[in-house]
Amino acid sequence: MKNVFLSKKVSARLVLTALLFHGVIAYGQQLTAEQNTAIWHAKQGGIVKLENFLTQKIPFIDYQKVVLPGPQFIISDDPEYVRIPDAIASKERVQPGTVRLYVYNVNGVVQPFKMDRKITAILKNTGKSPMHMRMLKYSSQVPSNNYFKIGKQGLADYFASKDEGVVKVIMPGAAISIDEKLENYIAKYDELVHGIYEFVIDQPGEVSVVQADPKLKGAAVLNKIKNVIPRSHQNAGRGLFGVSNYQITTDGVYNTDSGPVQIMLADGVKDKWVTGYEGVSGEPVQLAGNYGVMYNIEVKWKSTNGKGLALVIWNSSSGNSQWCSGMGTSMVVSNGKYKEGIIQLPVDSLITTAAPEAIVVQVFTSSKNGEEQTIHITYSPPGASCLPVPLVLVPVDIK
Repeated sequence: MKNVFLSKKVSARLVLTALLFHGVIAYGQQLTAEQNTAIWHAKQGGIVKLENFLTQKIPFIDYQKVVLPGPQFIISDDPEYVRIPDAIASKERVQPGTVRLYVYNVNGVVQPFKMDRKITAILKNTGKSPMHMRMLKYSSQVPSNNYFKIGKQGLADYFASKDEGVVKVIMPGAAISIDEKLENYIAKYDELVHGIYEFVIDQPGEVSVVQADPKLKGAAVLNKIKNVIPRSHQNAGRGLFGVSNYQITTDGVYNTDSGPVQIMLADGVKDKWVTGYEGVSGEPVQLAGNYGVMYNIEVKWKSTNGKGLALVIWNSSSGNSQWCSGMGTSMVVSNGKYKEGIIQLPVDSLITTAAPEAIVVQVFTSSKNGEEQTIHITYSPPGASCLPVPLVLVPVDIK
C-alpha cells in the first residue's frame, strides 16, 4: 500500500498532530449556514464541499484504546509489487485458533517480460493430526488496477460476510488453497490481488502468499516454489501481529456545545502502529497504517443546544504524496437520520479527492431532552488509501 507516512511532509504533519493533541493550537472555524444545509440535505455517503472548514487544526477528542481478543493477524504487503515470477511473498506460522489474513500484493513482473501470474494464499497443516479449517469471514476481489475500488469493496464485503459453516479437512503435511477464487484469478501486470480472510483452525499451520504460474494448482505451488522474497522495508509491512481488534471509547460525554472535534486513528502518533514479527527473518516489524486492524468505536454524546451531530470524513493526506490523490473506504455506522449498516464512502463516486470535499457518513439527531446517546462505528484503515482518515464530528442545525 502506498503509505503517506513515508513522505517527507509527514514529519511536519506529525509535529502538528502532537501540538494539536496537547492543546497548543485552537480551532475556531464553524460551518456556514449554506454548509450546514448541504450536510443536512446530503444523501448518506454523499460528498459536500466545506470551504475553509476542513483543516488539520480541528481539535482532537481523546479516547481510551483497549486491545480486544481477536485473531492472529497476518498481512502480506512487503513487497507490495512482486517482481519475481515465482516466489513466496510472505510465510508465517500460526497456532490453533482464529487467523485473519490480509493479502495485498501486485503482479509486478517485468523481467524477462510482463506475464500473467496468479497470487494465491496457501494453508499447510504442520501438526500431527488432521486440521479442520472453517472460514468465518471472507472478502475476495477480482484482480484489478483500480486499487481504490478493490480496497473500498473489499472492506464492505468483509463487513457483510458471515460464517457459512463449511469445514475443510487438511491432513498432516498437506496444504490447501485458502481461497479457491484466488486459485483461478489471473493477475495481469500491475493488477492488485486483494483478499481479507478470517478462519479458525485446530492444528498448528503455515500460511504462505505465493506468486506463481496460473497453471500451477493448490499445494503444488509450495512443492515447486521455495524462495521467499526478502522484505523491502517499504509499504505497510508484512508479518504476524498479535493485535487485530481495538475498542475505542471517547473520554466523557461529548456535547455539541464544544464545536467540531476529530477522532484520529492509525496516525502512528496518537494511535501507535501495531507491532509483530516477520516469520522468515524473525525480525520485529511495525504495520504502518494499521491496515486490516478492526476498530470498534463508541462515542457518547449529548446536545444541550438542540443541535444534531454529523459524522464526516475527508482525505487529509492529499498533497503529501503522489499516491494520495484520493480516498475511498467502507464503514459500519449506527442508526441516525439514515439506517444503521454498511456504507461505502463515497456512495456515488469512487473516491473523494481533497478539501473542501467531505463525505457525510451519518447525521445523528438530538434527543428531546438532551439525554446522552451513543454512536457505534466499525472502522478499518482503508487499503489503497493514504492515512490517516480523520473522523470528524460536526454540530449541525436540524432542518
